[in-house]
Amino acid sequence: MTVRQVPDIPVRRGAVAIFMGVSGVGKTTVGQAVAERLGWSLFDGDHFHSPSNIDKMRRGIALNDDDRAAWLEALRARIRQCLDEKKPAIITCSALKKKYRDVLRSGNEGTIFVYLRAERDIVAKRMSARRGHYFGKNLLDSQYAALEEPEHAFEIDAGEPLDRVTASAIALLENALETPA
Repeated sequence: MTVRQVPDIPVRRGAVAIFMGVSGVGKTTVGQAVAERLGWSLFDGDHFHSPSNIDKMRRGIALNDDDRAAWLEALRARIRQCLDEKKPAIITCSALKKKYRDVLRSGNEGTIFVYLRAERDIVAKRMSARRGHYFGKNLLDSQYAALEEPEHAFEIDAGEPLDRVTASAIALLENALETPA
C-alpha cells in the first residue's frame, strides 16, 4: 500500500477527510470513488469558491490569501455541519498552506487530512487531459510554490495508477473508522 501515516492523528467515527494537494492531482476523482464506496458525502471545494475567485482563476491569476479567506470559512462551516450531524464526509480542497489547514481544523475535531502527492510532470499531464475546468495548467507552478507539505496528514502517492490510489484511500479510511472514538 502507498499510504504513509504521520503519528498522532486522532481519528474518530463521523470524521471528515480532506483530500488535499495541488490542483490536478486527483482529489475529486479519488474522492468521488472513495465516497461512493464508503457511502460518505462528498463536497468539492471548488464549488465553494466565489464567482470572483473563479473568474480570477479562469483569467490565469493565482488566488491570494485574501481571496481564499471566505472560501476557507465556507469549507470550515461545512466541516462543522458534517461533524455536528455525525455524517462522515470527504471534502476536496487544495489546503496548500499550514494556515489554511489550521482554519479548516479550527473547532473541527475529527478532521483528518489525506495528502495526495505527485510529481509536477504527472500532474501537468493529467491537467492537460481534463476538459472544462477553470483552473488552467498555467497556474500549476503557483500551486507547487504555495504548497507547504503537511506535517499531520496521511500521505498517498497519487502518482500511481488511479485504481491503486483509490484503493489506498479506501483502506486508509476503513482502517481509520476502526479506531475507537
